[in-house]
Amino acid sequence: MANEDKFKKVISHAKEYGYVFQSSEIYDGLSAVYDYAQNGAELKNNIRNYWWKAMVQMHDNIVGIDAAIFMHPTTWKASGHVDAFNDPLIDNKDSKKRYRADVLVEDYCAKIEAKINKEVKKAEKRFGDAFNREEFVTTNGRVLGYQEKIDTILKRLGKSLENEDLADVKALIEELEIADPMTGSRNWTDVKQFNLMFGTKLGASAETAMELYLRPETAQGIFVNFLNVQKTGRMKIPFGIAQTGKAFRNEIVARQFIFRMREFEQMEMQFFIKPGTQKEWFNYWKETRLKWHKSLGMGDDNYRFHDHEKLAHYADAATDIEFNFPFGFKELEGIHSRTDFDLSKHEEYSGKKLQYFDHEAKESYTPYVLETSIGLDRMFLALFSNSLQEETLEDGSERTVLKLPAVLAPTKAAILPLVRKDEALTEMAKAIVEDLKWEFNVAYDEKDAIGRRYRRQDAVGTPFCITVDGESIENHTVTLRYRDTMEQKRIKIEELRHLIKAEVDVKHWLMKMS
Repeated sequence: MANEDKFKKVISHAKEYGYVFQSSEIYDGLSAVYDYAQNGAELKNNIRNYWWKAMVQMHDNIVGIDAAIFMHPTTWKASGHVDAFNDPLIDNKDSKKRYRADVLVEDYCAKIEAKINKEVKKAEKRFGDAFNREEFVTTNGRVLGYQEKIDTILKRLGKSLENEDLADVKALIEELEIADPMTGSRNWTDVKQFNLMFGTKLGASAETAMELYLRPETAQGIFVNFLNVQKTGRMKIPFGIAQTGKAFRNEIVARQFIFRMREFEQMEMQFFIKPGTQKEWFNYWKETRLKWHKSLGMGDDNYRFHDHEKLAHYADAATDIEFNFPFGFKELEGIHSRTDFDLSKHEEYSGKKLQYFDHEAKESYTPYVLETSIGLDRMFLALFSNSLQEETLEDGSERTVLKLPAVLAPTKAAILPLVRKDEALTEMAKAIVEDLKWEFNVAYDEKDAIGRRYRRQDAVGTPFCITVDGESIENHTVTLRYRDTMEQKRIKIEELRHLIKAEVDVKHWLMKMS
């Protein structure tokens, strides 16, 4: 299945099976705003809990908070968002469409990368089991030429953005002959900066209302609470503060379904460290966060690090964990060494001392910060798109299956009476539901033939189907069917809880990190 077709299938499947709906759809929707449906809400909660357990519960020096969306407006002046939180935008004079200039260039590079992937697939087919991907991409002349072109373009783009040389960004677009994706026109305006924050007001009347912003990130709520948490929790450096929550950005070029939205959710942790130790902790969190992603079994080849050529004004090191989405490798999580920028700036603007007293060294200092930040919506999309598969079975038939990691699946098991009209079977099936629902999210399904019910649960992503039949009445056994392999086996009803728990327990999955 081509990547574009796969992505269309992902979007369609997400709606059809109750994962993601267009917001306000009955009013023709709202651009780049989505609602999580009944199964989507469960999956999203499970991802959030999986992150929280790994980040907070499993670390005795990391705690969690839940800061407010509204913050004093000076917060955003101190953080640099008022003056520097901009995207470089360019308009096409013919189509009247507006685009992010950097994204146009990155998409151009993605097309070159697609050529690299095409060369790799051709070589893989030619050499078979003897194919060594790493050796091929580091020695093949054509691939090396493509990669050199990508590196040269992105390096120039990063330097131009860092120097705020927007004229050179436009010049690069023109030199590469990048056209409007909608019309093919190359009639571009100059590149201009656009601030991404949503403004709002706080107050009973227009005359006295205070100008506020909806937070564009969750990190600042952690920084302004640094001392409150440190003192009340008696925290010693190094320690971390984590939180999840909504953030808002007025993205002009919001696109790619839930990958880039105007209202989204972040899962962030700010780790406060002693100055001079940032390189050590940067490497630690790079390794630790990648292990967390790989614990979900989505394929090691689907991840890669992308070190930043252009660093944010507050950082001395930064990398992205990129994931292979249907539209190519894109940022999934960012890991940033933020130095002491944040606490120093809030100290400057608030007039309050935000330092840590080290009792062992008998000195005060402003801690440095190591940040890990992941988009919950992007994680959702990574999981969903990677899990959605079309399979051709031995008998030639096909099935659509959503192979979500069992620990995150919205529904862990579906209980199915073989015959709907058999009262004894339905009563036993419902009794199993009543027993299991105390520990697991389970479903009861009695409509349609058993084969169609299996296919429906495959498409929803349910890891187990439990079928109650005539033999169940006689010996209290049921048929347990595995989603991924379609294997079926007979087990005792009293063994169900233990068997399901072994497959979906968070500990079972997170232990893969060690």
